[in-house]
Amino acid sequence: MSASDENAYDVAVVGGGPAGLTTALYGARLGHETVLIDRGGGRAAMMADTHNVIGVTEEISGNEFLATAREQVASYGGEFVRGFVESVERTDDGRFRLVAGDDEFTAERVVLATGFSDKRPDPPLPRTGKGLHYCLHCDAYMFVDEPVYVMGHGEAAAHVAMIMLNVTDDVDLLTRGAEPTWSDETAAQLEAHPIEVVREEVAGVENDPDSGWLEALEFEDGTRREYRGGFPMYGSDYNTALAESLGCELTDDGRIDVDDHGRTSVDGVFAVGDVTPGHNQIPVAMGQGAKAGLAIHKEIREFPRSTEAIARDGPVSDEEVPAISPELLATAVAHEGHAGGPRESPSAEPEAAADDD
Repeated sequence: MSASDENAYDVAVVGGGPAGLTTALYGARLGHETVLIDRGGGRAAMMADTHNVIGVTEEISGNEFLATAREQVASYGGEFVRGFVESVERTDDGRFRLVAGDDEFTAERVVLATGFSDKRPDPPLPRTGKGLHYCLHCDAYMFVDEPVYVMGHGEAAAHVAMIMLNVTDDVDLLTRGAEPTWSDETAAQLEAHPIEVVREEVAGVENDPDSGWLEALEFEDGTRREYRGGFPMYGSDYNTALAESLGCELTDDGRIDVDDHGRTSVDGVFAVGDVTPGHNQIPVAMGQGAKAGLAIHKEIREFPRSTEAIARDGPVSDEEVPAISPELLATAVAHEGHAGGPRESPSAEPEAAADDD
C-alpha cells in the first residue's frame, strides 16, 4: 500500500506536545506541507496550571495551552491528525512512510516528539497536581515555606530533597520501606542537610475536602505528617521505539541523541522535547522545536538554488516562484497576520455571476 498524494508531506511530526507543536508551527509558516500526528495525552496535558511560560498566565491548563497551539498551527495550514504512529520506515526514494492505524503518510523529514512517561510510585498517592508533582523547576515555587516530601530511594530523590531546601525548611525524604541506593557521598551530603529520611511505607492520604489539595500522609507506624505537596523520583520511560526502529542512536540514559538542532544520527530524522537530553521544561521544548523547524527549512527549501543545480537545471524561471504550494499560499494571504490584512489568493477562481432571474 502506498500513501496517496493527499497524505504526502514535507514534514511529519510525531507527538503533539509543546516541542512537536512548535516544530509544526515553524514548518507550516515557512511554507512546508506539514502534518502533526498525535495520540493525545502526554505530560503537558496533565498540567492543572501552566508555569514558567512567559506570556501564558498561570490559570491556563495544559489542555487549554495545547488546544490554542493546535489552533495556531492549523491557522497557518498545518494539518493535525489524531492517531498513534505504529511504524516509520524509509522508502526506496529516500522519504519516510508512517503508519497510524488505517492511515498512512509519507514525508521528506520526520520529527519525533514522543516524550516520556514518569514512573509512578505505588498507591496510596495524592492527586496529581494537587499534591503529587513531577516537575521540580515548574512547581517548587508553589511550595515556598510549606512542608514538602520527596519520594524515592535513589540519587535523584536525595538530590531533589536537598534542592527543595532552597525554598522551604521543612523537607522529608520518603523511601517507603525501600533500602536507599544513593552513594556514600550523597549519604554524607544528606547528613549535613536538615532533611528527615522517613523509611516507613505510606498507609493513607488526607486531602482537603473542598480543594482536593493534599493535607497529610499517614504511615504504617501510625504517624501522620503534614505536607502541602511533593515530588516522586522514580525515573522515566522514554518513548524511543520509533527512533530505535529507524536506527537512531540513544544516550546512555535512554534518550534520543541529537545535535543542537535536533538532528539524530539518521539523515532526515529529527527529535525534540522530553525524549531528548536536556531540561524537561515547556520553554526548552519550544526552543528545541523552533531550532529543528529552522534546520529542516534550510535543508528542504527550494531557494537559493545551488550553483551545481543551476549548472544542471538552469536558472530559476518565473514559473517556479514562489515555491510555496497553492494551498499554503492561499492560507497565507488570507491570514489575519498577512501584510496589509487578509486578501484573496491570486489563484482563486472568480465566483460565477448570479443569474438575473
